[in-house]
Amino acid sequence: MWPILRNLKERKIEMKRIRIAALVFTMALAPFTEALALTVDEIVNKANLASYYGGDDGVARASMVITDKQGRTREREFTILRKDVQDGGKQYFYVYFHKPGDIRKTVFMVHKNPDSDDDRWFYLPALDLVKRIAASDKRTSFVGSNFLYEDVSGRNIAEDIHTLKEETAEYWMLDNTPKNPGSVEFSRFLIWIDKNTFLPVKAEYYDAQGKVYRRVEALEVKQIDQIPTVTRSRVQDLNTGGSTEMTFTKIQYNQGISDDIFTERYLRNPPRKYIRR
Repeated sequence: MWPILRNLKERKIEMKRIRIAALVFTMALAPFTEALALTVDEIVNKANLASYYGGDDGVARASMVITDKQGRTREREFTILRKDVQDGGKQYFYVYFHKPGDIRKTVFMVHKNPDSDDDRWFYLPALDLVKRIAASDKRTSFVGSNFLYEDVSGRNIAEDIHTLKEETAEYWMLDNTPKNPGSVEFSRFLIWIDKNTFLPVKAEYYDAQGKVYRRVEALEVKQIDQIPTVTRSRVQDLNTGGSTEMTFTKIQYNQGISDDIFTERYLRNPPRKYIRR
C-alpha cells in the first residue's frame, strides 16, 4: 500500500512539474508567437516608431567622427531636439552645431511632413542668412558626413515597397524597393530589424548593378527612460572607403519642448535651456 501511495504522490508532483514547465514554455513563446502574427506593414510601422518617435519629444548631444579613405578625420558636435506632432506623423527637428568653429552656431531645422515634402531650413551665422533647402536635397550629405539629411529625420515609409525576405529568431530582414526609382540613387535596400526592440540594426543599399555601396549600422543600443535608443551608429561608403560614426550622449525624453522653438525666430536665437546642457 505504501509504495502505491508513494507512486501516486510522485505522479502528482510530476504532473505539477509538467504543468509549470508548460506554463513557462507558453509564456516564453508568447512574444515569438505575437511576432509571427505581424504583417510586413506592421513591422515597418513599429520600426519607424521605434527609430524616430521615442517619447513625445527628445533632446541629445551628438558627436560625429568623419573618416576618409586615407584615415584622416574631421569632427562635428551638435545638439538635436525633436518634437512629435503625431506618432508616425508630422515631426519637428532642430539641430544646433557647437563644433568645429567654422560651422559653430549653424542651425538645421526640419518640419517633417510624411504626406508631402519636408520643410527644411539652414541658418548660416557668418552671413546671418536663413536658407530654405529643397526637398530634393534630402539624400545628399549632412554637413559633409556620410549621413544623409534623410538619415537624420527619417525616410517616409510610404515611399517604398516592403517585403519580408528572411526571418530568424532575432531579426526580420526586409527588402525595400522605391516606388519612384528616379527620385533616389539606390535600386533597393535591405534592412535588419531587431525583434525585441523593433529598432533597425543594419541597412545595406544597392546600386543599379546590384552591388552594395552603402551600409548603416547601429553599434550600440541602450535603454534610456525605458526607451530602446541607438546611442552609437556608423555609416560606411563602400565605394569611397569613407565612413562616419555618430555617438549620442545626454539623451532625455519627454522634456515638454515648446512648438515655438521650431520656428524661424529660434534659428537666430537658439534655446539656451537645451543648447547649454
